[in-house]
Amino acid sequence: MPKHFLTGYWHDFVNPAQELKLSQVPDQYDLIAVAFGEATSRAGEVTFQVDPELSTALGGYTDAQFKDDIAALHAKGKKVILSVGGERGAIQVSDGTSAQLFADTVHGLMTEYGFDGIDIDLENGLNPTYMEQALRALHGKAGAGLVITMAPQTIDMQSTGGSYFQLALKIKDILTVVNMQYYNSGTMLGCDQKVYGQGNVDFMTALACIQLENGLRADQVALGLPAGAGAAGGGVVAPSAVNDALDCLAKGTGCGAFKPSRTYPDIRGAMTWSINWDVTNGGGFAGTVGPHLDTLP
Repeated sequence: MPKHFLTGYWHDFVNPAQELKLSQVPDQYDLIAVAFGEATSRAGEVTFQVDPELSTALGGYTDAQFKDDIAALHAKGKKVILSVGGERGAIQVSDGTSAQLFADTVHGLMTEYGFDGIDIDLENGLNPTYMEQALRALHGKAGAGLVITMAPQTIDMQSTGGSYFQLALKIKDILTVVNMQYYNSGTMLGCDQKVYGQGNVDFMTALACIQLENGLRADQVALGLPAGAGAAGGGVVAPSAVNDALDCLAKGTGCGAFKPSRTYPDIRGAMTWSINWDVTNGGGFAGTVGPHLDTLP
């Protein structure tokens, strides 16, 4: 993966945002997270297919075409991963059996479709002990090139005692990046123990600081923001504010009232929910944040 990169989620479902084939993903996105792999009645099992309703909306988009599009993205140097979870995700990994089934079925989907890894977006709770076991088993199958990302909510990364933070630290040696969701959030504490509200530079920098100062490497921390109107219920910021927050963390410039005690030039980049919403809103997120990542140290 590049030193700094842009992640976006791609909808495998139909909602008010514009439907897209993978081949229509804007070039500024380096990592595409396909949302979502689905649970089955067997704990830990993950399945995936191109959603039939989406296929119809796109005039007939088949699994075969989807696989070809992943191959074409690979040829352009992009990575494509499968995200599991989401707001309604019901995947449960809570014992050794479900951990192994998770690893086996995700690896099977990687082999079948060409996915480069996995995104953990389990918003209804996770067990860090057994999810670590699952991800290490998957890493053993897929090898060192496996991409592992996480998309916790803000409350999940307030302290190292939280299950998501525990998992991130447990798998630090194989973790690619944490794209915390700086949106749909109430007020949260920053690393200076002051209270911050979402929707501004200080919220991003003061909360990122918690991860940066409590065990994660700077290259394992990125900023997750909505791609404009419709993408989230709160926390939408102008893409330029994302750039300011990245500059504040990487270079100490562009800060608001909160200024970190040191800089983190290796800060990994940004994520957005979602590529579909970004395209719907005119492409401003990728068009603004993507090029700016090239200006970071």
